[in-house]
Amino acid sequence: MKTSTATALRTLGNSDLQLTPIGFGAWAIGGGNWEFAWGPQDDNESIDAIHRALDVGMNWIDTAAIYGLGHSEEVVGRAVKSHAGATPLVFTKCSMRWHKDRSIYRSLKAGSLAEELEGSLRRLGVETIDLYQIHWPNPEEELEEGWEALSRFREQGKVRWIGVSNFSVDQMKRAQKIAPITSLQPPFSMLRRNIEAEVLPFAQANGIGVINYSPMVSGLLTGKMTAERVAALPADDWRRRAPEFNEPRLSRNLRLVELLREIGSGHGVSPGVVAVAWTLRHPAITAAIVGGRSGQQVEGLAPALEFRLSEEAYLRVNAFLDSNPA
Repeated sequence: MKTSTATALRTLGNSDLQLTPIGFGAWAIGGGNWEFAWGPQDDNESIDAIHRALDVGMNWIDTAAIYGLGHSEEVVGRAVKSHAGATPLVFTKCSMRWHKDRSIYRSLKAGSLAEELEGSLRRLGVETIDLYQIHWPNPEEELEEGWEALSRFREQGKVRWIGVSNFSVDQMKRAQKIAPITSLQPPFSMLRRNIEAEVLPFAQANGIGVINYSPMVSGLLTGKMTAERVAALPADDWRRRAPEFNEPRLSRNLRLVELLREIGSGHGVSPGVVAVAWTLRHPAITAAIVGGRSGQQVEGLAPALEFRLSEEAYLRVNAFLDSNPA
């Protein structure tokens, strides 16, 4: 698959999927009025953001059935269908479902996952999903049944490759007894480093590709966030409840952003691009998910396709983190 830039592609795990270093994350475009919403979102702006991401060179989109309770997948499907360029790879996730009253429940039962898969195929408007992932390993006692179901979906040709998200090493080992894992999708950023000790080394040793989410900590490290903006977030924006967006951590995190701004200014890139580049320095990371709610936001993050952090800058960031623990 060709992109509009000369960006070097990266192979995801044991698959034939060739990814650009960053891809478009479609969580926020699910819109408002659900438990993990980012507040209201205009669908036309979402489609423009996706089109712009593809135009600047990203070749993959990551979404999930639960984002906006199906709405994100619908918007992604519309955006891909209406885009004039090359068709991107489309990844989605399962295991989180919702009742008619919009309350969320979790299931890894084979029958439930089969229903989810058909719903995702319909909303996305595709016959095959490029990467189908278990979103969360819950309920944990159903993990083996769920992974076996995804393996069967692949045998049936409904998905090309299968992966996991938010799994521990022990949970990945359990899944491996049933079928190979193509990829892991964990949270990873300079503010969430707990997977460095065991999870990332395990993935690297076992040939499991890693696409990390929230490298900019859900917008906190983009350089656009201030204490005032955090205080003005919509009532249904889940970030209002997140520890990193509240004191005592918020002040420390905004000081970190100023360091990222200083590092990026010498290269003409934003703090968010520096934050993404920090995660891409880890040898286990294949590619990073970056979200965008408008074409303008995507434009600001496009340099992350190419920008790489120097060893000196990397060590400066780590020194700040070590001397300013959460």
